[in-house]
Amino acid sequence: MATFTSSLPQSLLQLLDEKAKELGVPKNKLIEKALTIYLDQLNKAAYAKSFQRLAQDEDLIALAEEGMEDYLSQLEATDAED
Repeated sequence: MATFTSSLPQSLLQLLDEKAKELGVPKNKLIEKALTIYLDQLNKAAYAKSFQRLAQDEDLIALAEEGMEDYLSQLEATDAED
């Protein structure tokens, strides 16, 4: 594990110290967990934004609909064989 040094506002350090004591965990573990959650939320937000952007792409929508039509045809053909 690597070591990282940073400066934080005194008020934030005090909150961190209080919460770490309350939860009974080391401050570095609390920071690690909080940062992991935050970065995960950023990734999810970027993922959602990309879907919103792609939802406006008419060519992509047409391609997806064409693929779904092909898939439905394959399902219907399989059902007809049974």
